[in-house]
Amino acid sequence: MSTESRIWTAALVVVGDEILSGRTQDKNIAQVATWLGVQGIRLREVRVVPDDVDAIIEAVNTLRARNDYLFTTGGIGPTHDDITVDAVAAALGVGVVIHPKARAILESYYATRGGLNDARLRMARVPDGADLIENRVSGAPGIRAGNVFLMAGVPGITAQMLDSLTGQLEGGLPLLSTTIGCWVAESEIADLLRETEKAFEGVQIGSYPFFREGRTGANFVIRSVSNEQLGACAAELERGLDALGRAPVAGGI
Repeated sequence: MSTESRIWTAALVVVGDEILSGRTQDKNIAQVATWLGVQGIRLREVRVVPDDVDAIIEAVNTLRARNDYLFTTGGIGPTHDDITVDAVAAALGVGVVIHPKARAILESYYATRGGLNDARLRMARVPDGADLIENRVSGAPGIRAGNVFLMAGVPGITAQMLDSLTGQLEGGLPLLSTTIGCWVAESEIADLLRETEKAFEGVQIGSYPFFREGRTGANFVIRSVSNEQLGACAAELERGLDALGRAPVAGGI
């Protein structure tokens, strides 16, 4: 199978009691998924886990084994409950060490901010053998340990870490999409959607119903790595809707 036709996958583990309690709304899932899509990598799974070592270990070992890449967000800060580094190291069967380059980065960053104390030095801890992911916002780097990428929980910092990884991961062709809308109940055209999708290899059609202006409608998002297949499937779906007396709306409603 060629590199381009192979489907590369990733999973995401969101770490944090504050996410599970509802105190904090996660914004990283969407931005990680979007970034991965541009890299030609599909986000297949997301798991939200508490600040618990055993829970993180189980999630990391399960998800890294069945995906090409695993990302984690949260739990790599300076406080006692930031335990993601320890958990990932345990999952990989290695110790935790102070990364010399991470220490130097933090020493420089905090030189005019009160200096590097023990709490701040925690952000230089990495699983033994790991590399760093650049962070241009707050100094403290992300971590790459094999196919596991540890990133901050703060979305703005995560965005910078993703930016520094752009073009660094092997992937396939980026997933393309186009949208067709229609004022129709999706149950009325379930057969059309299924048969249209089946007719085009490597194409997926997602149906997203809504109720608006007192009417029922749906937007159909067609996805494929092939622009040719994408266009052909969209044209076929539009013809099918027309045949049923339902006017398609290019671009969605």
